Amino acid sequence: MTVEVKFESWQLSDEQFFQLCQDNRDLRLERNAKGDLIIMPPTGGETSNSNAGITAQLWLWNNLHKLGVVFDSSGGFKLPNGADRSPDAAWIPLEKWQALNSQQKERFLPLSPDFVIELMSPSDSLETARKKMQEYLDNGT
Repeated sequence: MTVEVKFESWQLSDEQFFQLCQDNRDLRLERNAKGDLIIMPPTGGETSNSNAGITAQLWLWNNLHKLGVVFDSSGGFKLPNGADRSPDAAWIPLEKWQALNSQQKERFLPLSPDFVIELMSPSDSLETARKKMQEYLDNGT
């Protein structure tokens, strides 16, 4: 079950959130546009296997066409609305990747991916998944 922790009295800076993620690599952490922390449980074997397959297929397609860069679920994106998201798989065109400086490439990428895949696990609700996909669309995906 995904847990959303509301931070109404204080906000983590981008640097603090990045450091929190680095210090807690066993947790899947995201932030919504309001700055609330979202803690997601690890996935089970079936979901993890499906995630690996989806990412592999996207990577193979990109490797064949060499049009961009592929990211797995450990990659973070700072969306234009301020949310920090880590889709199960994502792709950006090579031009976007090359436009980033080395420091930006080492942090959560400051952009919305052009293509994302979010695989629903048994603990995800359809409503939450739809809202998340709408957020990607609203931010340029």
